[in-house]
Amino acid sequence: MHKNQVRNPNAANGSRIRSIDALIVGGGFSGIYQLHKLRSLGYKVLLVDAGSNYGGVWHSHQYPGLRVDTETPLYQFSDPDLWQDWTWRQRFPNGAEIRAYFDYVAEKWDLRRDTEFNAFVQAAAWDEEEGKWTVSTRDGRRYKTRYFLPCLGHSAKRYIPDWKGIDSFKGALLHPSDWRQTQPDLSGKNIAIIGTAATGVQLAQALSKTASHLTIFQRTPNTALPLPNVDYESPSKRPSSAATRHALAARLDSFGGLNHNALPRATFDDPPEIRLATYEQLWGPDFLLAPYRDLFSNEDANREAYTFWRDKTRARIKDPKTADVLAPMAQPYAFGCKRIALESDYFDLFNEPHVKLVDLKATPIEEITERGIRTAAEEMDFDVVVCATGYDSVTGGLSQIDITGANGGTTLKEHWKDGVKTYLGMCVSGFPNMLFTYGPQAPTAFCNGPTCAELQGDWVVNLLEFMRENSLTRLQAKGESEDEWKEKIWSLANATLLPKVRSWWMGDNIPGKPREPLIYLGGVPAYYKTLNEVAADGYCGFELS
Repeated sequence: MHKNQVRNPNAANGSRIRSIDALIVGGGFSGIYQLHKLRSLGYKVLLVDAGSNYGGVWHSHQYPGLRVDTETPLYQFSDPDLWQDWTWRQRFPNGAEIRAYFDYVAEKWDLRRDTEFNAFVQAAAWDEEEGKWTVSTRDGRRYKTRYFLPCLGHSAKRYIPDWKGIDSFKGALLHPSDWRQTQPDLSGKNIAIIGTAATGVQLAQALSKTASHLTIFQRTPNTALPLPNVDYESPSKRPSSAATRHALAARLDSFGGLNHNALPRATFDDPPEIRLATYEQLWGPDFLLAPYRDLFSNEDANREAYTFWRDKTRARIKDPKTADVLAPMAQPYAFGCKRIALESDYFDLFNEPHVKLVDLKATPIEEITERGIRTAAEEMDFDVVVCATGYDSVTGGLSQIDITGANGGTTLKEHWKDGVKTYLGMCVSGFPNMLFTYGPQAPTAFCNGPTCAELQGDWVVNLLEFMRENSLTRLQAKGESEDEWKEKIWSLANATLLPKVRSWWMGDNIPGKPREPLIYLGGVPAYYKTLNEVAADGYCGFELS
């Protein structure tokens, strides 16, 4: 048996129901952390994942150019037994290195003996009489568990628009989440990439090196920032043990669970010459992560930052018309209020003769044809169409599972049909003993993944320990707790410019999805403080019995 394979104990008998204390769904950072922590406390726990190895999106998404946009040593677990024996090769590791890290953690923590792969969870139903969940997979596996712990991340359900003729295309139609399964050879191909969010930017940089011709379809400009990568070929270039220890310890004090915080002054507190010098000093990820404190709340300050970004970016683009599409003179939306990619040569690509830019605002896609794409202006032939069109983000992974709670058979999808309702971004009224992480109304996409995995994971584990120590078996969020939390989510969002911008953070990318802030925007320290206060108050906001 291959080292990455785990035996399916239910394979021989599809009718068998496996009984456990806790079932974790998802093998990314959050899932494996909870498996490690709960098992160390003596819980009978199992992790299941739809893929064939750990890593979550890092396993399912293996497309060319994939790279993390959080620097090491921040993008890892804080356990010294892990980081003291692990050496990163780059400041911003690529996908292969992240997957190698997951394999390393799995071995160090001996995770595989309590993991089942290739297990796509399709349904979960609460049994009030038993006080347990019955969970089933597509291939017939069934589990009976006291606690149901989905750790699905915010990109578990991909999205491809329902374009006219999409099934007629004779070439290869791909989504970034296809690469693990297909591993296509795209060398010398005529390729289209639809979408210029972070994934589209990474794909464009990689595929431009091998494609015979590359056409990039942009709906909205990406205000991408420079990626200051460093190869750690010599020990002198790597963060020291002391620096790593300090960086990991400081993550909970940073707004985004990193080691970056806003400047202690507003944009126009500085005169123009100091402001420009500050922008130059911040140029790179810190231009977004450690900006003037009013970047996200003051329109004039935000426009000032955009103007600086625009002028720096346009200087790299030779054709003025192309520059007008990629970095418009008029600000298209509030800077930083859509996901910003990190790039190394993205804007330079458009100076190459084999790279073409199509502005979908001016000439939208009308149809996918047998041979390619027809826009309002022309029809183009392609060998490959890559749909870098994103995900039903934050809520889609949970909603695609048929989760039936205690409220007369109401499903989670029905419970959320008019908008998300959670308490603390981790639990839902009417769905007892279900606790999810890296999901809606938590810091999630505005928090470093490993930081959030540990922060929320420890809180979930402590709650389950509180239940066990007090002989309690059922927990549920109160309805009024959900209402208060939703009001807080909106209040935090409305203090920023984000609700004024169309983005997946607001659910705008999915037709029919309620428009609302899906992310807690108060920052990691404030969120962490709230969790601690709830725990100190005997887990107020819950019904425990």
